[in-house]
Amino acid sequence: MSLRTAFQTTRRLALQSSSTRPFSALADHPPLSSLSQSYIDLEDKHGAHNYHPLPVVLSKGRGTKVWDVDGIEYYDFLSAYSAVNQGHCHPKIIEALIDQAQKMTLTSRAFHNDCLGHYVEFVTDYFGYDRILPMNTGVEGGETAIKLARRWAYDVKGVPKDQARVLFAGNNFWGRTLAAISSSSDPTAYTGFGPYMPGFSSVRYNNLEDLEAEFKKDAANIAAFMVEPIQGEAGVVVPFDGYMSEVKKLCQKYNVLLIADEVQTGLGRTGYRLAVDHDGCKPDILVLGKALSGGVLPVSAVLASDEVMLTLKPGEHGSTYGGNPLACKVATAAIEVLRDEKLAENSAARGEQLRAGLSSLAGSTCIETVRGRGLLNAIVIDQPKMGYGDHGKAWDVCVQMKENGLLAKPTHGNIIRFAPPLTITEGEIDECLDIIEKSVKEVDAM
Repeated sequence: MSLRTAFQTTRRLALQSSSTRPFSALADHPPLSSLSQSYIDLEDKHGAHNYHPLPVVLSKGRGTKVWDVDGIEYYDFLSAYSAVNQGHCHPKIIEALIDQAQKMTLTSRAFHNDCLGHYVEFVTDYFGYDRILPMNTGVEGGETAIKLARRWAYDVKGVPKDQARVLFAGNNFWGRTLAAISSSSDPTAYTGFGPYMPGFSSVRYNNLEDLEAEFKKDAANIAAFMVEPIQGEAGVVVPFDGYMSEVKKLCQKYNVLLIADEVQTGLGRTGYRLAVDHDGCKPDILVLGKALSGGVLPVSAVLASDEVMLTLKPGEHGSTYGGNPLACKVATAAIEVLRDEKLAENSAARGEQLRAGLSSLAGSTCIETVRGRGLLNAIVIDQPKMGYGDHGKAWDVCVQMKENGLLAKPTHGNIIRFAPPLTITEGEIDECLDIIEKSVKEVDAM
């Protein structure tokens, strides 16, 4: 029996006792098992309605695959938005977690612990920075970077009090805090949550002329330019080769700090240790998160030079959980896995394989465009753009892929991001391409 036949057989058995009632928000979705539906109903009844998930209830993950509560197996082509670069439940990372959890999990920074020093030495050496400020979530990393840039602007650059500005690339995404949405150009993110953070403005992404024009107008008050090397949530928008290095030159010319938001693009995802490495660029401030813990717990970090980092004094910034012993051990193991298993190199090779396979479908199916770098990729589906939570052909493709054993999710209505764990093999990519081709052709035939 082939793997695909076995999958379909397992699914039929799981659905023999299924409820005929479809997922509450999707009348045309195949019926879920009564067990899956019960979990979704509980979440729908008692949880906030701030997400619109694909109707699948997961209970286990190993490597590139996940299993739902009915025991059905899927390829994970989202990797928790690139937090699981090392694969689900990597044994080395889990071992580090368990070992440290049995000793000590949290001290807070009110006291020293015996893990933080080794961790900060390891990370700064690995990425080539003077200092690191450990935090928890990616958005906290972004907030921290902006605070550092503002303090540097006042203390080092000489910007007048409360006049420091931070520029952002248009269509950015770095979180959902009030500061993050204040820099957003997505009405879904910011509408109804004002007033917004002062001192923020944006320029077009992948446009050096706009950036320099803004620098020329007000360079004396601009503290930093914050940008994703590849825009993930916007739909895997890849800039021209050399964009980041040219941005760095402009920032140096006008004495502006370059903040690289590598929360999603870093740690091997694009086929490089960091996405900026593609252009040979070293940002002034680097923000990391997601895969920094291999998907085990929230860990983020901000790296910078002495000149930038030492503008902060005790009491001016911090976090109860930032730099906790558990996070330090887990993050160290997570980086070691990326380094020792050469996952960035695998990401580059498997990404080329995936894009080649997807490109062969473009034009002859509902796939219009294929783009990406490494294992951060996207396909654009030939449908009108739709609002968040609306259903269209891209959603139908994701539902059909789920039925065939692969999980992905649309963004911005007509774009599907493909970002499997970096541990994926050549044979698995071939099998996943078969699933994607089968699914898009089934949707085209509807």
